[in-house]
Amino acid sequence: MADTQAGADRRRVLIAEDEALIRLDLAEMLVEEGYDVVGEAGDGETAVRLAEDLRPDLVILDIKMPIMDGLAAAERIAGGRIAPVVILTAFSQRDLVERARAAGAMAYLVKPFQKSDLVPAIEIALSRYSEIAALESEVAGLTDRLETRKSVERAKGELMTKYQMTEPQAFKWIQRTAMDHRMTMREVADRILAESQEAGGAQPATS
Repeated sequence: MADTQAGADRRRVLIAEDEALIRLDLAEMLVEEGYDVVGEAGDGETAVRLAEDLRPDLVILDIKMPIMDGLAAAERIAGGRIAPVVILTAFSQRDLVERARAAGAMAYLVKPFQKSDLVPAIEIALSRYSEIAALESEVAGLTDRLETRKSVERAKGELMTKYQMTEPQAFKWIQRTAMDHRMTMREVADRILAESQEAGGAQPATS
């Protein structure tokens, strides 16, 4: 039963890493954790082409790669709304994490990493990607979209701090409340933030 369930939920992952040994280890970890490795690349340009062809559920990119680096590849893949991206970075490259986020990466892993680090990073990336897709379907204009994301991020933080919710739980609470009350997620988020300032921690009302 567990195997059948795992098979039904398997996520398709593309790996791009120029060091063959790390790529092999990563692929083994992913398979052991129930993911399908549908493609592998040793450079960013090949990674972008495979992502466009294979349409995976997730792409894992090393920052330092030949031909096209991971940041440029992430920008192409995330910008094209092909798949969420997890960036691999060496500890000495931590200064590049902000650039990776700006390029559209949803999460990152610092090398050397353990199998226990891998799944949380993937789940964070998948969760954030689905959140952005939901927000973008609600708001058409780029400026409004950015402001909506900022409000929702802050509102999620309020819910996580006050009610010990996880980040996905907080987003789902906002999304469900918006649907139940025929509001936009931006309106729900703004109300949470306003009530937090006024009431100093009262439960956010939605009616």
